[in-house]
Amino acid sequence: MRTEETNGDGPMPSPCECGDADHDQAAEPRHDPDVFGCPCCAPVLRDLGLLSLPSLANAARASDWKRLGPRPEPQTGTVIMANATIITADADFSIVEALAFRNGRIVAVGSLDGVKASTGENAEIVDCGGRAILPGFIEPHMHFFPIAMMQKLANVGAFECEDADAVIARMGMLAGEAKPGEWIVARQFDPSLQPGADRITRHTLDQVAPNNPVFIFNASLHIAYCNSRALKIAGVTKETPDPAGAAYGRDMDGTPNGVLQGQATMFGVLAHNMAALAIDDVPAASKAVCDKANRVGITTFCDQASGGFRGRGEIDAFKAFATSGHMTARLRYSLIQSGERHWDEMAIAFGDGNEMARATGWKIVSDGSNQGRTGLQRNAYLGRNDNGIAYVGKEALTEMVVKRALQGWQVTVHANGDKAIDHALDAFEAAYVAGASRELRFRIEHCSILHDGQIDRIAELGVSPSFLIGHVHYWGKAFRDEIFGPEKTNLLGRAASCGKKGIRWTVHSDEPVSEMDPLRLIDNAVNRTLWKEPGSVLNAAERVGVEEAIVALTRDAAWQCHSEHEIGTLEPGKFADFVVLDRNPLAVDPTDIRNIEVLETWVGGRRVYAAA
Repeated sequence: MRTEETNGDGPMPSPCECGDADHDQAAEPRHDPDVFGCPCCAPVLRDLGLLSLPSLANAARASDWKRLGPRPEPQTGTVIMANATIITADADFSIVEALAFRNGRIVAVGSLDGVKASTGENAEIVDCGGRAILPGFIEPHMHFFPIAMMQKLANVGAFECEDADAVIARMGMLAGEAKPGEWIVARQFDPSLQPGADRITRHTLDQVAPNNPVFIFNASLHIAYCNSRALKIAGVTKETPDPAGAAYGRDMDGTPNGVLQGQATMFGVLAHNMAALAIDDVPAASKAVCDKANRVGITTFCDQASGGFRGRGEIDAFKAFATSGHMTARLRYSLIQSGERHWDEMAIAFGDGNEMARATGWKIVSDGSNQGRTGLQRNAYLGRNDNGIAYVGKEALTEMVVKRALQGWQVTVHANGDKAIDHALDAFEAAYVAGASRELRFRIEHCSILHDGQIDRIAELGVSPSFLIGHVHYWGKAFRDEIFGPEKTNLLGRAASCGKKGIRWTVHSDEPVSEMDPLRLIDNAVNRTLWKEPGSVLNAAERVGVEEAIVALTRDAAWQCHSEHEIGTLEPGKFADFVVLDRNPLAVDPTDIRNIEVLETWVGGRRVYAAA
């Protein structure tokens, strides 16, 4: 992404999203500036949102959303999808040949003759050519506005560039296409997946882009990289002191080397190009997020840190989007703890909203990321003497959970490390003791490292984990060899063990950590192969069956976000949300699941995506 070079004052660093009132940029830093976190818990997200303040502030105006075009008409009449393998994902995991819907809701499933008989003679019959139909996939954990913002930046992540040298070459290509003086801004560089982070400095970037300011976001959003032109524009020199809670990487003589560690240094540079991150058209950006989800068969997604990007403006935008009629994926969202003052002032309650956009959770980030070595562990990381960071202390976490649970909220706690999971389970148990309902369906997000005893506690307390299953596929090798060692790495993503205990679990992408793609999530849970080591499997005992994985992303994901009454299975009375695949995932070799193509996505009986 390129924008014209501009000058201006940048946003001031803001408190950390951890919710700890004592943890801010003026205090002694508690985030290790040399490690790599994750966007889910990166406090930088709110600072990025400041650059989009005007457009988000106006996002509630109905007139803004009319730019998307005429309001789509709801589906009417009766339609029968016939000649298909229809996996209903109901309690019996029934497979039928026909499905009928009317006015956006399913009215019958079963044999074609039976469905015809129950719907009358005026139904439109669609021959599906033997394709597979499943309930629309549900993405249990993503980040809506960070996706909307970041998607316009050039992607130099591991899927696009093999290593740091490839990233540098890509920046050179972008510079060759840019006018002199234009900013070149990129995203997603991940040192845990792309070797050679020490190669990305002002020295190498100057070689490929001498006439353009360059800025690259680390995937963590905690670190960035820039060239000498960008440092000069920002007025950063050898004499520039490190801001509180941040640091400039430096050469041996003290000259900044272009590595920016922490928000204050990052925004000291990027503030001179505010247009790079602004969402100029919130309705169009929001629709693009839905379109992206629809392309991979998602009909409902769950935003798991709502308000962390731009406070109450996000909630207003969600409501306006839902009202506009242009929302093509249902949204369930969890309010971020750090915005509690806003949510209390707005008097938002569990269940507020409608079938398109609804508040269903209260999100607390309790620790960092394991690949960034900030996940809170019982024992020290491999080769280190530290065991991560508690973004929220144990007592504070319990207080937060109890307070919101007693208000009727489903509390979802981000907990990666095993000690963080201990703290989350203690807090949930305290909420029950205080009188909270056991029907709230408390969730642990990412729930990365699980010991047998913790699985027993999860089952006993009725907690539901959602696994960032990409930890196994993408980062498994790094965890095994560099971060945890083999024994502890085998405790990642223990879906099979949870299932054997009767625990309802899901898997998620956490985009922008990894891209939304339910078929990829199913593949990761079923095969548990290592991306960086083809042919290797991480703890085969934790592989799940294809049927289990489908249920996790349909029926159980709907239950997890308190929406099982309306979505998640293909049964009469529920919304006609479904996906058409070119092949039946139950009938292909499990290693080929990822290659199945999404042909069509339907929401409320309307086709919202069709492959070319």
